[in-house]
Amino acid sequence: MNIEELRDYCLTKPAADESFPFGDDTLVFKIGGKIFLLAGIDGNSFNAKCDPELAVELREQHPEVQPGYHMNKTHWNTVQMDGSLTIKQIHQMIDHSYELILKSLPKKQQAEIVSEK
Repeated sequence: MNIEELRDYCLTKPAADESFPFGDDTLVFKIGGKIFLLAGIDGNSFNAKCDPELAVELREQHPEVQPGYHMNKTHWNTVQMDGSLTIKQIHQMIDHSYELILKSLPKKQQAEIVSEK
């Protein structure tokens, strides 16, 4: 998966938007003003939020999944896009991150976003 494919997939998520709040080299995807994914514009890796127990499991199963670089290492993973993971696996990590952030939003905001689906 390359950065364009990653970007396209993230933007299929209801209410997802993109920005460059940390400079021109880090693409950030948010929902409801909260980050669900950060990606280096070089397309080598991305950071995604993850349930702490699942994060440990993924790190044990896949060497390309590491504790989140410059992030809370309990709740974020850095995923190398070196071709070792399938597109389905990457999509599942993005979906999981998106859903965690969606669930953290106020109920009214969640309902508005869900109605966009």
